[in-house]
Amino acid sequence: MVLNSLVREYIGRMLQDISGMKVLILDSQTVSIVSVVYSQSELLQKEVFLVELVDSMSKEPMSHLKAVYFLRPTSDNIQNLRRQLANPRFGEYHLFFSNILKVTQIQILADSDEHEVVQQVQEFFADFCAIDPYHFTLNLHINHMYMIPAVIDPPSSQNFCDRIVDGIAAVFLALKRRPVIRYQRTSDVAKKIAQETAKLMYEQESGLFDFRRTETSPLLLVIDRRDDPVTPLLTQWTYQAMVHELIGILDNKVDLRNVGTVPKDQQEVVLSSEQDAFFKANIYENFGDLGLNIKQMVDDFQQIAKSNQNIQTIDDMAKFVNNYPEYRKMHGNVSKHVTMVTEMSRIVEERKLMLVSQTEQDLACKGGQAAAYELVQFLLKQAGVDKRTGDLYGNRDLLNIARNMARGLKGVENVYTQHQPLLFQSMENITKGRLRDIDYPFIGNHFQQGRPQEVVVFVVGGTTYEEARTVALHNAANSGTRFILGGTVVLNSQRFLKDLEEALKIARSSILI
Repeated sequence: MVLNSLVREYIGRMLQDISGMKVLILDSQTVSIVSVVYSQSELLQKEVFLVELVDSMSKEPMSHLKAVYFLRPTSDNIQNLRRQLANPRFGEYHLFFSNILKVTQIQILADSDEHEVVQQVQEFFADFCAIDPYHFTLNLHINHMYMIPAVIDPPSSQNFCDRIVDGIAAVFLALKRRPVIRYQRTSDVAKKIAQETAKLMYEQESGLFDFRRTETSPLLLVIDRRDDPVTPLLTQWTYQAMVHELIGILDNKVDLRNVGTVPKDQQEVVLSSEQDAFFKANIYENFGDLGLNIKQMVDDFQQIAKSNQNIQTIDDMAKFVNNYPEYRKMHGNVSKHVTMVTEMSRIVEERKLMLVSQTEQDLACKGGQAAAYELVQFLLKQAGVDKRTGDLYGNRDLLNIARNMARGLKGVENVYTQHQPLLFQSMENITKGRLRDIDYPFIGNHFQQGRPQEVVVFVVGGTTYEEARTVALHNAANSGTRFILGGTVVLNSQRFLKDLEEALKIARSSILI
């Protein structure tokens, strides 16, 4: 049930059975699929000396290299391959596809191989981006499509649904399972995707999905982001979610080029729980504990470096790291975390996020919206920063914020993280057998016998790292039902609002609003 291990295994199998120097050829989507589970150094160990994109390859002949293609089975990719096979650059061609090939596509490839350079054609079902062990995304650029009313039905809406069905199918083929399928009754798009997925698994490709039956069938639950529009809009206070909200994460990479004076080797950094022990240990920690944990690591190194420099602020920490290049060699990972936490600390202060977040949490958890609007206006007027002399948060610095957040949180509900996404409730209902059929109908005649032990929840419109944390913590604490979370994209507030804006434009242009 651990997705990134399954994808790693697929990539490993592609590369290890082909001896000698290789070039790996990817498309714009498989490059993401590979990069989140394999580092460049790991690819080098598999004798991959070059990585190219299928639609922007050089024409230079390299007959000494063996070409390993890993592509989505799209008509564009098949046409690119057809042209490249007509005039082969490489000694051998090994073709791997991330999903089910159509018979017509196999025929095109066979007809194109006049030079007989193709050694193998295989389907390896890794048609999704496994960003964490229990969290995957499809990185869909046209994510706003789910918000557009069904009556508009723009041409790209079918492409949107097809890509989702392909992604879900690949997840279950990789897991070697065929699920019973349920969907959110109030969502047309969730129903359409559930129906098309069922048609693929139980009719069109039923033989492919005919795996050994388990005692209780796994469950696929398709839901709509609009059922919980609050979670993507909230300020986040746990590490991974906070980085995505304040800086942005794409394919487990963070772009730090616009963050102060960052060393060249750290302008784009990888945040992966599989490749970074510190991140793995702190991925779900709140901002306060995170600051203290980073300080502890720097303190530990000070002992080794026998430095007596007094580190009290986040700036002190950043200076210390820069002054000791050997520290960066020993703990290169930590210096990138110091950089990110420094930047997040600056943003928290600049945007007054601790004050904002308390109000958000009150609104989200206690429902006092009407009174809250007046309260916020009044509060800012009466007690805004220009009305205060002292610093309400005790020295505007990460380590002090950290101590204040950490202080008194043991056994006490943290006001900044009291919100639970709606998904938490749905997961509880599934594990207790209380998910109502009337709200989440089954597709076809396939019903759940007993409580499922494996559940994939797919959110049309995108997941959040707060929801991924909910799933990971549940899986760590429970040996019964295991959950996997997937979605069309990984949202932060900026992306959620951008999708809303795009959908609004399309709806307006169709004169339906």
